[in-house]
Amino acid sequence: MAILSDLGTEILVPACAIVGIVFSVVQWILVSRVKLSPERHSLSNSSKNGTAEYLIEEEEGLNDHSVVQKCAEIQNAISEGEFSIADLSEHLFPLYRISVCWNFMVAFAILIFVFLGSVEGFSTKSQPCLYNKGEMCKPALANAIFSTISFLLGGLTSLLSGFLGMKIATYANARTTLEARKGVGKAFITAFRSGAVMGFLLAANGLLVLYIAINLFEIYYGDDWEGLYEAITGYGLGGSSMALFGRVGGGIYTKAADVGADLVGKVERGIPEDDPRNPAVIADNVGDNVGDIAGMGADLFGSYAESSCAALVVASISSFGINHEMTAMFYPLIISSIGILVCLITTLFATDFFEIKAVKEIEPALKKQLIISTILMTAGIAFVSWIALPSSFTIFNFGSQKVVKNWQLFLCVGVGLWAGLIIGFVTEYYTSNTYSPVQDVADSCRTGAATNVIFGLALGYKSVIIPIFAIAVSIFVSFSFAAMYGIAVAALGMLSTIATGLAIDAYGPISDNAGGIAEMAGMSHRIRERTDALDAAGNTTAAIGKGFAIGSAALVSLALFGAFVSRAAISTVDVLTPKVFIGLLVGAMLPYWFSAMTMKSVGSAALKMVEEVRRQFNTIPGLMEGMPSLITPTCVKISTDASIKEMIPPGALVMLTPLIVGTLLGVETLAGVLAGSLVSGVQGGMCPSSALVGSANCHLCFQHCGAWDNAKKYIEAGASEHAKALGPKGSDPHKAAVIGDTIGDPLKDTSGPSLNILIKLMAVESLVFAPFCCTWWPAFQIWK
Repeated sequence: MAILSDLGTEILVPACAIVGIVFSVVQWILVSRVKLSPERHSLSNSSKNGTAEYLIEEEEGLNDHSVVQKCAEIQNAISEGEFSIADLSEHLFPLYRISVCWNFMVAFAILIFVFLGSVEGFSTKSQPCLYNKGEMCKPALANAIFSTISFLLGGLTSLLSGFLGMKIATYANARTTLEARKGVGKAFITAFRSGAVMGFLLAANGLLVLYIAINLFEIYYGDDWEGLYEAITGYGLGGSSMALFGRVGGGIYTKAADVGADLVGKVERGIPEDDPRNPAVIADNVGDNVGDIAGMGADLFGSYAESSCAALVVASISSFGINHEMTAMFYPLIISSIGILVCLITTLFATDFFEIKAVKEIEPALKKQLIISTILMTAGIAFVSWIALPSSFTIFNFGSQKVVKNWQLFLCVGVGLWAGLIIGFVTEYYTSNTYSPVQDVADSCRTGAATNVIFGLALGYKSVIIPIFAIAVSIFVSFSFAAMYGIAVAALGMLSTIATGLAIDAYGPISDNAGGIAEMAGMSHRIRERTDALDAAGNTTAAIGKGFAIGSAALVSLALFGAFVSRAAISTVDVLTPKVFIGLLVGAMLPYWFSAMTMKSVGSAALKMVEEVRRQFNTIPGLMEGMPSLITPTCVKISTDASIKEMIPPGALVMLTPLIVGTLLGVETLAGVLAGSLVSGVQGGMCPSSALVGSANCHLCFQHCGAWDNAKKYIEAGASEHAKALGPKGSDPHKAAVIGDTIGDPLKDTSGPSLNILIKLMAVESLVFAPFCCTWWPAFQIWK
């Protein structure tokens, strides 16, 4: 019997979610205090973060009013004007507009209802429970209805998370630029608080919507927890479906603009990054928010929803569900609830307890966020495992019940949590320009772009070793202690500090846009140096966030795979069986096929962008002198049209494969496909040369492509004698670094991140449609 009462659980979970929402609102209010209007500052005013609170413009005799006014104009151009990222009818949100995502959601919801409802011929009669023998469960038609509703809830929550994330990002970027005039500490706090708004809103909204859905569904299902939590899996499917659109569409949008702006502007014309003379610069800044804010938010929300659903499904057929122990059943939700409180305390360390006074303190401050949150969360997990779990219980393990102790489940969650920290630190080592790997890549630029690419690829392949061992150890430990439920809660452990992880991740694009605004507004080079330092740290932390994403995706996918195998009543996945081995081969091939689609899409869109930017430079007189207005809407339209058009084929590949394979070839072949895509995915998602290789290539993708990006910034900053010898901007080594960065961009921001969604989405979709595949396969089977 758990120490925490059911009533206490019913209060704790929503209360923590509400606290998270309130905290995000408070952070929003604090960011809004930075006004986009000129203010007088006294040289005698002291600042807590970043030396005296005087403005660089005052020190250098520049016009403060004109600088602020220009920042406000650029902010409006990005967030409210003709390049609106909040206007659903304009450029950014065609990714989420009615004609794309809404139509998909409605169509797929109908598909879920028809397929699952047909399992029992749309019968309204109760049926024998699959696991709880001797009991009667609700009809398949009810499962179809409630799975459809939970799918829509997951999709809507994912869309809302992406929208709110981009809204705060565009709200904060100019404010971060203005705060950089006072000091790097002020700018850091503004950017980090803005990221925290997204992190806490997503974590709290995801938890609250899931909790409310479970309680509303329980009104109908009553004691039929087996049917209730099977229907809830649609929540994870909805979240990952929208994440796929956000990642693929957003990645195509941002990288088409980024590649076009860099190749023509920096390499051919020799103008700085984010130079206002570059026609693609606005599209590039908008794209940062599409792919890196909305895409990452939706991705991690999908991982959170799927890991929660996988754990709840397994728990519902274990002693928790059979004995109707609500507090123990809600153990995954309680972990997430405590995680919000832990992340709240951790955030205060960055914004209130410590102050940043120099550029060199930025990256350590972000690393401390990971360390502090992990240590506090370890204590939180131990406390939750003590009060929310019986001392001994049973967990479903492929047809049998495995006896588990509460301390063993604590270790399962803890090993996932610490594996995430290890992945984060390894990623940071291989992508930060503070350490030798990035400096070696930068040094390789002395002999041209070819050696830069070779060094980067080698670094990426090498960087995958430790993260894969960390994931492998966490899988072994968690499965040994608590079977597939242990793996599901290990994934939740890795995601338990999702609010902090997202805050760190969103901080990067906000800082990047702040630097772009400083450049376009013609602000002092010292301000640009500060924003570049923020951005360089942001590149590293973005890679850390993507490392968390692929690590959690591996654990989540395996947990969902286990739930699918159990639901489909597959006793053994025998690789020596031809139907399973064929599935393995096809599954291992899918990440290649998917990556080929997304890479070609970025390349095609980037080609159009390059041609348009060249056309404007060649045909508009005085453009290089900054005299005429740019025709930027054309560049924005190229990215928008490409993202909408090109994201459909990869999405169709992912969404249709489980249905076709499961219906025509059977659930055993589908199990092989899932296993093949998972293994190919988790190695390749870690390496972008291998982003052409698979979802495991995702993580390496982040690392060597992040290394290419930071190698370029290392040369541009010229902070050491070695860096100065490779520079300055426009030198041959710098051009080689820009080419490497451009090659890596679509790998780390489009193909790589999308691959972890591929393996998760196929697994959760297979779980949702398992009843249909088991029922209808005998009628369509190609082999027996």
